[in-house]
Amino acid sequence: MLDAHSSLGTAVAVLCLAAVIGVAVSAQRLSPAVVAVPAALLLALLGAVSWSQVVDELRFIGPTIGFLAAMLVIAEVCARTGVFAWIGQILASWSRASPTRLLGLVFVAAALTTAVLSIDTTIVLLTPVAVATARRIGARVTPVGTATAHLANSASTLLPVSNLTNLLAFSATGLGFLSFAGLMAAPWVVAILVEYVIFRMFFASELKSAGTPAIEDGNPPSTARRPAPLATLVMLGLVLCGFVIAEPLGIPLAAVAAVGAVVMLIAPLRKAPAVTLVRAVRAVNIPFLAFVAALGIIIVPIRLGPIGEWITGLIPSGTQLWALLAVAALAALAANILNNLPATLLLLPMVSHEPGLALAMLLGVNIGPNLAYFGSLANLLWRDVMRRHTIAPPTRRYVLLGTLTVPPTLIAAVGALWLGLQLM
Repeated sequence: MLDAHSSLGTAVAVLCLAAVIGVAVSAQRLSPAVVAVPAALLLALLGAVSWSQVVDELRFIGPTIGFLAAMLVIAEVCARTGVFAWIGQILASWSRASPTRLLGLVFVAAALTTAVLSIDTTIVLLTPVAVATARRIGARVTPVGTATAHLANSASTLLPVSNLTNLLAFSATGLGFLSFAGLMAAPWVVAILVEYVIFRMFFASELKSAGTPAIEDGNPPSTARRPAPLATLVMLGLVLCGFVIAEPLGIPLAAVAAVGAVVMLIAPLRKAPAVTLVRAVRAVNIPFLAFVAALGIIIVPIRLGPIGEWITGLIPSGTQLWALLAVAALAALAANILNNLPATLLLLPMVSHEPGLALAMLLGVNIGPNLAYFGSLANLLWRDVMRRHTIAPPTRRYVLLGTLTVPPTLIAAVGALWLGLQLM
């Protein structure tokens, strides 16, 4: 039998992780859970991870998975009730046919959507809206389309609910909801501003002027104004207030999200119960949740073995600026080698004793993936979404933009975090 602390156990876990990541990257229609779940079971059967460790890992990650499931349902309701169509209408109207103004509006919309409804919502629901709006005013689609990808990563640092990586860190560090948001507010703003300045320079030639608005089926774009989905927006605001109020009372965020999802489903269930239930189950995305749980188990032997011990030796102590920068850089590097979710599961136990280091790690695994397509699952999902609606930027150009944006954005965000830690 293998052991979680042995080199052989680590080697087997690394091979399993490589297989899972390979499927996640290359197979567009095959869920990585198809490989991840059997791999996790295999490691447990071989003894590379004990059954007690499996139970502990599932107990730790369970509330996070439950919260994610509820938020996926909430995002589905927002989409079905016209929230994103309404956002697209605002983008088109407020841009006044200016590509530069549209880019700024997409930055704001993507940052807020990512912060409130999570990274995947921005990728799947806002990206098509941004692309369609660019076509509607005759602007180039690449700047605004790429903006949703970058903001989905770099703007996912504000709230615990913004990213699965944040949820994991929030559970491990013991920070309160408001404490987390307070410390990450300045890095969030700084990262968005730095990215925007670089985007303006990088896409300067494509933002000069709008062309001819798109015409479909021989007809100009519809000018009918869609009313704001006030009921959905109000309920979404109440859910966010619930997060703030419930957390100090010891009520789990997953419980608040679950109640919010159920309440938001009431009206659609009355109109079309069968269709609504099917859509809600699809939105939960059970294979993806199983993939996340299995990935946590696969990482255990790697974290407890020689690789984990070596990486632990690289983690500095304290929250000096250089220490935060070192942890953020290590996390960004790990995200682009392992993908951001495995990197978080690997590094989090090594830094969770010091909230400042844990937040610096989050900046690394959230901003770092903008360097390349492989950095996060969201990047790969975004590339598929772009291919369905237009053309995804070539890998070389995406990496070039990432090389220009990630270092200054990460340094500025970490600097803002350090200042926040000194003040708070």
